[in-house]
Amino acid sequence: MGFQIGFKDIVDIFLVAFLLYEIYKLLRNSGAVNIFIGILAFIVCWFFVSYVFKMQLLGGILDMVVNVGAFALIVLFQDEIRRFFSNIGTRRERGFFSKIKKFFGESQAEKQEKDLDLLQVVLACRNMSKTNTGSLIVFSRNNNLDNYVQSGELLDSRINSRLIESIFFKNGPLHDGAIIISGHTLKAAACILPVSQNQSIPKRLGLRHRAALGITEHTDAVAIVVSEETGHISWAVNGKLNVNVKPEELEHFLNTQLLDNNKNPQETKK
Repeated sequence: MGFQIGFKDIVDIFLVAFLLYEIYKLLRNSGAVNIFIGILAFIVCWFFVSYVFKMQLLGGILDMVVNVGAFALIVLFQDEIRRFFSNIGTRRERGFFSKIKKFFGESQAEKQEKDLDLLQVVLACRNMSKTNTGSLIVFSRNNNLDNYVQSGELLDSRINSRLIESIFFKNGPLHDGAIIISGHTLKAAACILPVSQNQSIPKRLGLRHRAALGITEHTDAVAIVVSEETGHISWAVNGKLNVNVKPEELEHFLNTQLLDNNKNPQETKK
């Protein structure tokens, strides 16, 4: 009986390939891609030993490892698994609410208020860049950041450039950590963020940049960093970092990411 492949088999292969690719992207951002490649190599070896060469003794041992390994993978990749399902829910939620907003439209006054809020942030980043004042600013989008908000000092204040600059003043009590902005409100300061474990991050980048990458790996937030050493402005989104950008580029980026969900600029690592 010859080998036959039908339409259902093609769909099955496509879905498995798509799932593996999504897992690879997820683990690549978190720096665990080497573990993923090692697991794939083990699965291929197990398949050939058990089903191609039919080695009963070695195949039986590998079968037991595979059965126990499923629970080990859940423990090992619990953060990545949580992030994977969170991304799925976020995409569905974003698509649903963006369609509603597109249908009803947005008032001109609300657009102007959002533009003013972003302008205040860009102005603060420009001033802090000139004085080499280190800062980390996070904008929430669809994912809930309440856990990170609770780790800092609650403010619930209007967004103001002078307030942001005073928070990150070097001798101020709140300059360590991040500020989190949600909507038109500066929710909290001195917030603790997860630090990215990605090994490909350049050594010259400090803890603020790693925290910016970490929060964008775990959520759909947008993070802005001003380097204390160089004064360079950087942004992070979707686990990718773009460094040394101009204030004009930052303003365009924030408008694209936070005001227009239908357009996404191409982020590049530098």
